[in-house]
Amino acid sequence: MRVLVLHGPNLNLLGTREPEIYGKTTLAEIDARLATLAKEQAIEIRIHQTSHEGQLVDHIHDAARWAAGIVLNAAAYTHTSIAIRDAIKGIGLPTVEVHLSNPHAREEFRHVSLIAPVCVGTVSGFGADSYTLGLRALLGYLRRA
Repeated sequence: MRVLVLHGPNLNLLGTREPEIYGKTTLAEIDARLATLAKEQAIEIRIHQTSHEGQLVDHIHDAARWAAGIVLNAAAYTHTSIAIRDAIKGIGLPTVEVHLSNPHAREEFRHVSLIAPVCVGTVSGFGADSYTLGLRALLGYLRRA
């Protein structure tokens, strides 16, 4: 089984960017945890980070050729990107939306996700663990399907 993990804008700054909100764990540390979990679960993962909306869309489109599902932290694009929503819906792969913080406990503009309605589920508020929880949830979903 193959899974795409996508990190959106500003996530390359994890560990130093607003640690009181996003924690002190770096993106490299999150990726290492995901790689360890993938090995334990005998799956292949490909991980990409970009701050560019079009590149996120391109990665989603490309996943349709090889992946069984996607774990996606679209970051701020969660609240603004119809293009990412349409890409997820268009390819039809099960996608789990993840967030380090709990968007509902933050500014009101973060309370609406344009992406959630086309995802199989959302994991948020658990810091770096949101990613491993999201990957586990996706694998459970795929194995039941």
